[in-house]
Amino acid sequence: MLKVENLTKEFKGVTAVKDLSFSVEQGKIFGLLGPNGAGKTTTIRTIINVIKPTTGKIYFDDKPLTESFFNQVGYLPEERGLYKKSKVVDVILYLAEIKGMTIPDAKNKAQSWLRKFEIEHYRNKKIEELSKGNQQKVQFISAIIHEPKLLILDEPFSGFDPINQQFIKELILSLAKSGKIIILSTHQMETAERLCTDILLINKGLEICSGLLPNVKKTFGSNLIKIEYSGDGSFLNSLPEVKHIDNYSNYAEIQLEDNIYPHDFLRKIVPVIDIKYFSVIEPSLNKIFIDLIKQSPN
Repeated sequence: MLKVENLTKEFKGVTAVKDLSFSVEQGKIFGLLGPNGAGKTTTIRTIINVIKPTTGKIYFDDKPLTESFFNQVGYLPEERGLYKKSKVVDVILYLAEIKGMTIPDAKNKAQSWLRKFEIEHYRNKKIEELSKGNQQKVQFISAIIHEPKLLILDEPFSGFDPINQQFIKELILSLAKSGKIIILSTHQMETAERLCTDILLINKGLEICSGLLPNVKKTFGSNLIKIEYSGDGSFLNSLPEVKHIDNYSNYAEIQLEDNIYPHDFLRKIVPVIDIKYFSVIEPSLNKIFIDLIKQSPN
């Protein structure tokens, strides 16, 4: 288990992260979420010892972090950093050796992962000769080749087309199933919703919301419905029963006032528009994210 206690980081009087506490268990995917400048990268960098916290403690398996711990960490940074003039295989082997792998072992693992990512034929190409997506594959391989216990992925889907995004999603799930501890930092709320078991939403260095994803959704899921319809739905915005509405071309997500029963509301609007679909729903993580960020202190 990775455990972070009361983490605070200040830079020249500016507090980037303030009093954050969370834990991530083996086999879990933990979503570290927030807008740009929220403090996600600062939090990650303290965990991997790039920067020191101002105050707070970090534990792995109930022990303070040691140098040996950092060889058990795989990190995919948001800003990619490969040696562009070097060959693909040489970059992978160099980074694997830094993490304590022997060259023979690293060569075997590199060959296997290059084949799995379908870029084996690029092994002797220079990094700069690869597309952005294939460079991203090399970076991903470099993060996981040494079989880390803790894997930190910062925007791992950047640069991938939909097919490769699906491949990476399945790979992340399989790594979690194998017992890895995974921290996922992403702006793609739909992806986080599909992958994460727990989340921590931060803004301006402060915790805004945290917990098991189903519990978080349940907390913010009061009286929310979705309708698909045909006709002019503009009148929905002005109905007194409506607390908030996201109205699109042919469907709407509507939060009703607390004292309104969804089916009573449905009976009211049926004579006006043609309802194709109606359901009581949980709010999406994207909606929770937007609403909480809007409500958080400036």
